Amino acid sequence: MSFLWIGATLVAAAAQTARNAAQRRLIRTVGARGAAYARFLFGAPFAFLFLAAWCAATGALPPHSGLDGSLWLLLAGAAQIVATALMLSLMQTRSFFAAISLTKTEPALVALFGFLALGERLSASEAAGVALATFGVALASAPTRRAFEPQGTRASTRSLVLGLGSAGLFALSSVAFRAALLDFSDGSAFLRAATALAMALALQSALILGALAAFERPALRALARDWRGGLAPGFIGAFASLFWFLAFALQSAALVRALGLVETPFARLVSRHMFGETLAPAETVGAALIVAGALILLLA
Repeated sequence: MSFLWIGATLVAAAAQTARNAAQRRLIRTVGARGAAYARFLFGAPFAFLFLAAWCAATGALPPHSGLDGSLWLLLAGAAQIVATALMLSLMQTRSFFAAISLTKTEPALVALFGFLALGERLSASEAAGVALATFGVALASAPTRRAFEPQGTRASTRSLVLGLGSAGLFALSSVAFRAALLDFSDGSAFLRAATALAMALALQSALILGALAAFERPALRALARDWRGGLAPGFIGAFASLFWFLAFALQSAALVRALGLVETPFARLVSRHMFGETLAPAETVGAALIVAGALILLLA
């Protein structure tokens, strides 16, 4: 069981890279906000399919969550929506790889929030792995002249604000999801993860649909027109989140998110081969440090 969270995290990180790439492609037809919403709106049906399939295969029923767990899910869901929107806005000013790197400066915040909310502490070796991986991300996402041309310094500052804001909200959502999973009454880790995912995406979809109907009807119409384009990020996003939740059910959010930084080297490959983006030497060195930090966590 101690190794299951590692496998779940690696699967989630790889799937999340694919989802981010699918969302970026969707920006061209529905805009940044529409692409951010697609993963939730089109992911919810798949989440319920995952839960129904697991219950049918095992004969188990979804576990119950208390009021505290429901409130944690509400907080986590709202934070994740805003964080995703900020990340996709960032992709419009930075390369795919640099954008993902900036949003991955979150592990230290996850460790802090996890300690304050849940009392979860890291050992010295675990803290070292988190620190090294976070430094690798910071190095990989350091502003360069090439990265911002032709926008200049103003774009650099805007990108930094978007990236750090997204990272902070993703950190908050990770800890809140972990807290919600711990509040479930019973059931296997996978069943609790699938149940929490279905509940979270249902809640997020309701919030998004209400906001779109009230304030952004053009985005809602764009998503309806390109519903086929939303299926890929919806399915991949739900699949990635299922394994993130499984990892959160088994291990502290700080360690899960730190190991999840291996998504950054995955993003490097996608950035180079799918989008044809060239990478600076610092980005390559940063990716190597992330892998080193992940190895420390695996050996801790």
